[in-house]
Amino acid sequence: MFRKMNRIKQAISDEECINILKNEKRGVLSVNGDGGYPYGIPINHYYNAEDGCIYFHGGKFGHKIDAIKNDDKVSFCVYDGGYRNDGDWALNIKSVIVFGRAEFVTDSDETLDISRKLSYKFTNDEGYINDEIEKHLKKTLVFRIKPEHMTGKLVNEA
Repeated sequence: MFRKMNRIKQAISDEECINILKNEKRGVLSVNGDGGYPYGIPINHYYNAEDGCIYFHGGKFGHKIDAIKNDDKVSFCVYDGGYRNDGDWALNIKSVIVFGRAEFVTDSDETLDISRKLSYKFTNDEGYINDEIEKHLKKTLVFRIKPEHMTGKLVNEA
């Protein structure tokens, strides 16, 4: 069902893919948008090592939410900041793409827990996190991707 990578020599391990998902703060979520046009959204995320799912939060309404309601198949792409080898101008970038199905989290305790964990990727300021959660939790929708397929690769820009 899912294609194999063409350049298999550039493949990175599942462990490296998971490290990128855990450590990088943002990626691009792609959904099947209006009229069949792809819709890609830069979005922050939280990778949960316990269940292997990727979590997001946002408003309860909008293009992204409508698209997921119409078609739960999504892809999510994350890439790292890259590195340069000594004396080389070209950037080496590791990227991960996850294909899966998106679903909305309906449990209020889980919504709170994921919102808090996602916030910790950006700050450890408990006061700020608590204030934001208090202000926005009722307007927040959390959703997850249950991965069905994941690949990662190292690409050199040269």
